[in-house]
Amino acid sequence: MYFAALLARTEDGWEASDTELDNVENLTDLADLAREASVEDDTVVAYIEQEGTWFGVVRVDGEDDPRIFLSNAAAAARSSYGAMLTDELLGRDEESTEDLDSLDLDGTEDGEPEPADGGTEGEETAAADATPAPPPGPLGDPRLLDDLGIGEKELLALDTDALSEIADALGCTDVLEAVR
Repeated sequence: MYFAALLARTEDGWEASDTELDNVENLTDLADLAREASVEDDTVVAYIEQEGTWFGVVRVDGEDDPRIFLSNAAAAARSSYGAMLTDELLGRDEESTEDLDSLDLDGTEDGEPEPADGGTEGEETAAADATPAPPPGPLGDPRLLDDLGIGEKELLALDTDALSEIADALGCTDVLEAVR
């Protein structure tokens, strides 16, 4: 079970709204959703939490690229929304992977060379296709909330129910509790 909230900064403080992620398939969709909640292209903090397992914070400032922090990348990678954020942080891009798979990049004119160690071509392909596992623990930009009152040390120390503490630091606990 996921919980997601958007915290949008306004000139009068912060506005909070819970949000459905049903139509979010990638980081661009999430950033667009955050920008829709933005007032005059100001900061929006998107918060995603999976029941006591991991949390993620995505900060969107106007048209700038989103900044991401995950509390536990290995746990997040095992869930759909967490995997989306983990892949983005690790630079995995399905489309570019598919494009690269269709290219012959071995440097020979005749196609794939014979394996030097006597292994099968399938073994080499499987090893080449293996992507490193996300690291256990935090991944991303732990300083993305520095200017909002939550420093790197504080963010790294937060547990899986971090939204309350983030809302406290931003001064929007009351508006968050109204939508929670």
